[in-house]
Amino acid sequence: MPAIKSKRPAVRHSTRPPLPVRSPQSRLTKLFPILAIAVAATGALRPDSFVAAQFTIIPLLASIMFMMGLTLTRDDAQRIARDPRPVAVGVALQFLLMPILALTLAKLLQLSTPLTVGMVLVGSCAGGTASNVICFLARGDVALSVSMTFVSTLIGVVATPLLSQFYLAEQVAVDELAMIESLLQIVFVPVISGFCFRAVLPRLSAALQPALPLFSVICILLIIGIVVALNSPQLRGIGPLIVLAVILHNALGIAGGFTLSRLFGFDLKQSQTIAIEVGMQNSGLAAALSLQFFSATAALPAALFSIWHNISGALLAGHWGRQRDSLKYLLADVKDSEMDGA
Repeated sequence: MPAIKSKRPAVRHSTRPPLPVRSPQSRLTKLFPILAIAVAATGALRPDSFVAAQFTIIPLLASIMFMMGLTLTRDDAQRIARDPRPVAVGVALQFLLMPILALTLAKLLQLSTPLTVGMVLVGSCAGGTASNVICFLARGDVALSVSMTFVSTLIGVVATPLLSQFYLAEQVAVDELAMIESLLQIVFVPVISGFCFRAVLPRLSAALQPALPLFSVICILLIIGIVVALNSPQLRGIGPLIVLAVILHNALGIAGGFTLSRLFGFDLKQSQTIAIEVGMQNSGLAAALSLQFFSATAALPAALFSIWHNISGALLAGHWGRQRDSLKYLLADVKDSEMDGA
């Protein structure tokens, strides 16, 4: 008896990948630019809400550095050792381009001495941890981003005070040794502590990883609110020039980082990553150093930079992230691969 063939069409299993489940942490991280504006506005309008917490700036910053250390692995160090050129060029651009741009803009716009000090301090600091989140949203080279942030942070312990002394010696007295000591306490020790914590307690560190971006965002928001609150009297009379200086500093850093990276022969994804790292500074650290060694007014550019570079970074990440699968970007990637293989 012949077998009866079923006429029921075969069930086709969908090959479409499941939609990603977005956690509350990821939503809050993407809302960071809006939250930064809201917190800054609160700090300006109701400074009493934040001024009393001024003493927490350094502990908050050290906490951010510790959390950055928790994200680092031995693979990151090995990756740098295997191919140090992108990290080396990116970090060099970070510490060469940004302070020069800061001082040039301050002189062209004839900013006051405290604001010039603040601009140069922002330009002399390492890349900010928010750049790693922005790079992820832009679908860039996250491993390169984390490596650049780590290396620039450690080099910045010495580079930031020396660059500040070099560019500001004619305007203000810079105690570079005291600044190095402060950076060792705020940056170096927490980062290395976080790295060692992950090596010793890998399971606990892995469990903490999903919450780290959220905690970092909360710490940065608190720093923004405190710095803005401390500057609330000056904000009432703030002119458009300092706002323009901060916007141009960020934009020229991103443009310069991208253009020079392409000239060095890096592919599109690497160049976009380096551009984000160069243009986004550790403005929280700049604010803390300004308050500790100079004045509240000197911390104002850092507060404005904290708000603006996250807004511009989020907008840029959205654009680059959407364009990643476009024909233009795919052709650029093919061309870069052919040049690498030549």
